[in-house]
Amino acid sequence: MGIDTVRQFFADKAPDIAIIEKDASTATVQEAADAHGVAPAQIAKTLSLQAGDEIVLVVARGDARLDNRKAKAAFGAKVKMLGLDVVEEITGHPVGGVCPFGLARPLKVYCDMSLKAFDVVIPAAGAVNAAVRIAPQRMAELTGATWIDVCREPEAQDG
Repeated sequence: MGIDTVRQFFADKAPDIAIIEKDASTATVQEAADAHGVAPAQIAKTLSLQAGDEIVLVVARGDARLDNRKAKAAFGAKVKMLGLDVVEEITGHPVGGVCPFGLARPLKVYCDMSLKAFDVVIPAAGAVNAAVRIAPQRMAELTGATWIDVCREPEAQDG
């Protein structure tokens, strides 16, 4: 699973997109930003959430934080982060490498509107040292994602 299923995903759907593998970990937003020479906001983090009875993925800019009220309104239920112990089992990707590509099973994918601030974002690619550079709109198209607004504006966040 992991990077191999992501490789297959891109081979099938977007062979022009290359997986970038780094020697160092890119598992956190800051590590990924440092390794790729971009601001943390440009890293596209994938949140694995339980929304009522459904498990969903939300891809958001790296410096965004989930707004619980917006998320509850969008999903019609209270949301909570999945436990670290089940993320890999459900997505097929290790924590720090979770992405909306090459999933172990079909999951609904949502892209937060915060990603639209960038021409290119850098989501993980199924491993703690792998990523891709992709336009947010193309990522949404390739993954069948729905655009939603469930994050706080970065300037509206505390500390």
